[in-house]
Amino acid sequence: MPSNQGYSYKGHGTNNQGNHYCARDYGSSASNANAYHYSNTNGSYYYSNPNGSTYYNNGQGDSTYTAPSGNSYSGSSGSSGKK
Repeated sequence: MPSNQGYSYKGHGTNNQGNHYCARDYGSSASNANAYHYSNTNGSYYYSNPNGSTYYNNGQGDSTYTAPSGNSYSGSSGSSGKK
């Protein structure tokens, strides 16, 4: 059950363009209690994580990770972008 994983589902579904989303509630102890992710039919996806970080991939090999501190790291073609 989802509660055993430290979160409960707030909502999920697919819109009429075929894009999927999922929202979760991680509770008041999480930096970002209302975490969510979505994925699009063009292959792009975005995660807003419970620790306050975010991750975006445009589906073409380019991605951006933003740490809870606000520092961003970009990469392409599978590279993490961290040096």
